[in-house]
Amino acid sequence: MSFDVAALRGQFPILGTLVHGLPLHYLDNGASAQTPRAVIDAVVSYETTARANAHRGVHALAEAATDLYEGARADVAAFLGGVPVEEIVFTGGCTAAINLVAHGLGASLKAGDEIVVSELEHHSNIVPWHMLAERAGATLRWLPVTDDGRIDVTALGTMVSARTRVIALAHVSNVTGAVLDVAAVVAAAKAVGAKVLLDGAQRAPHGPLDVAALGVDFYVLAGHKAYGPNGIGILWGRATELDRLPPFMGGGSMIGRVEKGRITYAPSPRRFEAGTPPIGPAVGLGAACRWMSGLDWDAIHDHEMGLVQRLLDGLPDIPGCRLVGPAGLQGRFPVVSLTLDSVHPHDTAQILDSFGVAVRAGHHCAQPLMDRFDIAGTTRISLAPYNDSGDIDAALLGLREAVRRFA
Repeated sequence: MSFDVAALRGQFPILGTLVHGLPLHYLDNGASAQTPRAVIDAVVSYETTARANAHRGVHALAEAATDLYEGARADVAAFLGGVPVEEIVFTGGCTAAINLVAHGLGASLKAGDEIVVSELEHHSNIVPWHMLAERAGATLRWLPVTDDGRIDVTALGTMVSARTRVIALAHVSNVTGAVLDVAAVVAAAKAVGAKVLLDGAQRAPHGPLDVAALGVDFYVLAGHKAYGPNGIGILWGRATELDRLPPFMGGGSMIGRVEKGRITYAPSPRRFEAGTPPIGPAVGLGAACRWMSGLDWDAIHDHEMGLVQRLLDGLPDIPGCRLVGPAGLQGRFPVVSLTLDSVHPHDTAQILDSFGVAVRAGHHCAQPLMDRFDIAGTTRISLAPYNDSGDIDAALLGLREAVRRFA
């Protein structure tokens, strides 16, 4: 079945925007994806017909807000493979979700315990574990990265030991697009009783998941990368694991009862959702999950990989262009990073912007990976289902112009 990208693009109002008088070629989806009309309409509907605080209120608007908020939780649960709604925790984003888990697991860590991460992690999946290791006296161990930008799972045998308590890795790299061999990680973790957290920020925007079948203990995603609003994210955790975690923040909504000398806490997920919840953003993320669940992802994957191939085919014709990541389509998602000899990534991005092409440039919150490849940063082109061949051609044209100007 052919994929009608023009019809999909029509669902995104911003894609008709002009930049410098030119059509917008939005290729910065790894930082934030654009939002379809279905999501915009859902948020506007909440704000204009049901805006009130969720839970506990008995008036009509409060009940409507509660239904929308909890309905969004159900939509996310369905998108993640039909997991129980009690296993879905709304957070402020991926970073907040990882911090929540790190804080909770930290209560049981002690000196000499080990936490395994990798050299290609986003800072949000490094810094919380580094802070935890400092507090607990634990050791942070680093899985190496191969020359083609993949986590080297062959090193699990030496990096994972009886002292390993947590393995926290990116499902898909935000720099190289490489997909993790999750099965190998889960097998290594189970052998020593360690917990596994996957950062799914770059994987979730490319189709529904069955997180329980992955065999991991925790999975996190960011709403703004998955066609939803800013300021919302998801922590999925197995019920048995969430039940073991202490609360991350205290306040209203997350309690059972508060007395002068004693406090009891609500069960998950409410225990982790202190204060007024992000109702509007949650409604938007629920709508985004419903929207994604209705797409033909087999056709979309073929479409996205066709665009990646078009880009990869064009890069060798650009003098001084170096690809940072897998050179082929196997085991990757549509995130492509590159450098140009004698051209700073920021300069490259500005030249591309003059062609109406929006990309990300810099270290992408992945400085250990930049150190691994001995570079200051890259220019990153990250795709979504609504991108088309015109976007790729505009990017290649802009890259050639950047080389010409700085030659």
